[in-house]
Amino acid sequence: MTTVTVFSEEDRLAGFEVSGHSGYAESGADIVCAAVTSAVRLVECTLNDVLGLQVSVKVREKDASVHLKLPANLGPDQDSLCQTLLAGFLVHLTSLAEEYPENLLVLNMEV
Repeated sequence: MTTVTVFSEEDRLAGFEVSGHSGYAESGADIVCAAVTSAVRLVECTLNDVLGLQVSVKVREKDASVHLKLPANLGPDQDSLCQTLLAGFLVHLTSLAEEYPENLLVLNMEV
């Protein structure tokens, strides 16, 4: 199962961690893993390549995980864009988890 943990600090989305394999199908044919990976890459590319932020992204191959954390020193406009993007990411993955409950779990964690 793939687990997505979204981290919040007070009323602010601060980042997320995605770990594990969904187990929906074999590697290369797993549509759940593909959807999650695509969503993660979209968020990372939007934050770093489009918005030009220095967002920390750590990928660990050994446990198939990705950890993304927003910088703490964002201005109000940048933070608003990031919050909108992460909220969309959360809605998208929550919808996927409802469709594939045996393969994807989305958790919220206050840090």
